[in-house]
Order: sequence, then C-alpha cells, then structure tokens
Amino acid sequence: MSDSSSKPAGYDIDLGNECSRNAYGWAKKTFANRQGKPGEPAQDLDGGFSNEIRFGQERLGISSDGIGTKIEVAERVGKFDTLGYDLIAMVADDLIAGGFVPTNLSNIIDVHTLDYEVIDELMRGLHDAANFSHLAVTGGEIAELGNRIGGWPGARMNFNWCSTAVGALHPSLRRPISGATVQPGQVVVSLKSPSFRSNGFSLARRTLQNLFGDNWHTAPYDGLDATPHGSAGHTWGEVLLMPSLIYAPAVARLLDSGLSLHGVAHITGGGIADNFKRVLKNGVGAELDSLFEPLPAMQRLTELAGIAPADAYLYWNMGNGMLLVTEESDAESVVKQLQADGYEAKVAGRITTEPGIVLKVGAGELTYES
Repeated sequence: MSDSSSKPAGYDIDLGNECSRNAYGWAKKTFANRQGKPGEPAQDLDGGFSNEIRFGQERLGISSDGIGTKIEVAERVGKFDTLGYDLIAMVADDLIAGGFVPTNLSNIIDVHTLDYEVIDELMRGLHDAANFSHLAVTGGEIAELGNRIGGWPGARMNFNWCSTAVGALHPSLRRPISGATVQPGQVVVSLKSPSFRSNGFSLARRTLQNLFGDNWHTAPYDGLDATPHGSAGHTWGEVLLMPSLIYAPAVARLLDSGLSLHGVAHITGGGIADNFKRVLKNGVGAELDSLFEPLPAMQRLTELAGIAPADAYLYWNMGNGMLLVTEESDAESVVKQLQADGYEAKVAGRITTEPGIVLKVGAGELTYES
C-alpha cells in the first residue's frame, strides 16, 4: 500500500492513477449496454480525460470534472466570481484535447447552507466564462447537504462545484485527436498558463499552512511579480485564486484554419509528465527544452518548502497549461495564430524516437517514463 504521508502534497499521484484506472475499468464494462445504439461509446481516447459517444453520424465528446480544493482559497479570500473560469477550463480543455468543440455544460453545486450572494457570484462568473468559451450552460442543480459539506470555518458558504460538458467533434476531423498519429520529428508547442489553474492546491495549501499558519491566505506575497511592480496579488490567497485561462476557443480556431494537430495534452494534476505521456502512444518520447518558465509563485513555493524540481513538475503545470503536437511545417503558423488570439505560445520541443519525456529546464534535466 502506498504511504501518502511521505508525498510532498500529502497524497499519492500513483495511487490516484491506480484508482482511476480501476474505476474506468468498471465503467468500460458498461459500454456494451449501448453497442450499436445511440450513445455508443468509442475507445479512441482510452485513458484520456474525455470520451467519445456516437449518435448515428454525430460524434460527441463528454467530460466531467470539478475545481477541487481551490474552492477553499475562494472561501478564504471571499471572492467567487472567477471560479467559473476554472470549472469550464477543466472540462472544456479536456474536450478540445480530443478534438471536441465544447457546446454545453451542466453543473452541480453541493452546499452546506445556502448564501444567495455567493451563488450569484459563482453563476455570474460561470456566465462570463461560458461566453468566453462559446458554450451554453443548459443544466444545473443546487443541493443543500448540511454537514456532509465542509470547508474553511470562516466562509460565507462551504460548497463543492463540479460539472459535465459535451462537445461535437470538429468537422475537419474524421477521428478524435488521440496521439495515434504522433511521430518522431513533429514539434511540440506550449501554451503559457498564467496561474496554477485548478490543480496542485493541496500541496500549495499545505506548504503555506506550514509556513504561515492558519491564516496563510493573508500572508504577503513576495514573488518576483508581486504588486505594485508585477501582475500578481498582494497576498498568497489572491495569487492562488487567479483564474484558469481557457484554451478551447483558440485550439478550435487552429482546427478551423486546417492546421495539423496530432496530439493535445491539457496539463492538469500530474503535471507535464503524467499528462503529456497520454498522447505518446507509438513508443515515441519527447524532449522539451524550451518550455515557459515556472510562474514566480510556483518558483517561490518550491524554494520556501524545499520541493524537488521533479516533484514540482508533477504537481503543478509550472507555467505550461497545454501542449500541442503539430507538423514542423505548421509550427510557426500555429504559434503565430495563438499569439494573434491573445495567448502566449512558443515551440517547446520535439517528438523523439526514444521513449520517455525529457524536460530541460532551469532546474536541470528531468526525465520521466512515457
């Protein structure tokens, strides 16, 4: 049995992956229920964070996720109108990673006791994020669960928030983007992440709790980008609450332009190594020698807590929110179009014949199995 107490975040990524594989194994045993019928599951994205369901000629994607313990940061800071971006990013970007353009979302808010103003802030933020992503929020539920829901004792409302989104396979694609066509010599493009997104918060909170005590969210932030000279917040709570950037609209526009995409990895929990290996399906590997630098807040936490770089790149995105695999001939056009859409993007490396993922970063060379 794994010992989560020895892990930097207090939990075990390997055990989590084992449990996810077990759960998906049971889920796959139900696929036969819809074989040859509307809603038939396909398995092109086996092992990914979204899946394909077929309705005649229509090929849809479906993805479910939540925003995890980032909710506690919002409870502490008292600001809730950015969490909608995190909620949509988690499912919309999983969908577009498979080539599915997000169209609709349903959500459920489980609460201890209701607070009208908090609900209004949450849904206003979800509305803004949905408009940014060009999708419709077409279902939802608010469930009052009393003591079944906990959180920070000083919060106006303790809650959990999860969603399911569906999307349509982009019309330019015959099959989902799964990594099946990834080959050596292709180029990897990175999209910068301006925040922690909605992952790695157990490690961040545990670190800050140990450093600053129970009110760590009010501790002054002293990273290189701290205000007034930079763009981050005044406190650690404000920095951690910065919303996720949603990549789905930009990737959909790349597909609209006919640019090649052989693999798309949404960098969430497990970092680059755990997520990028999902698209390396032909025994290939990758060398990433020009990634975006870690966000100053991530770098500062790594220093303060003495977290090894190899662990930091597993628990956080380290400034890289999505990786795209494209043909070398398309790489410059991919980068330019993403930049024209307002995203920071650059060529980050190449696909190699040797298996394994090699990250050449400021902290040194990090190697992971693919």
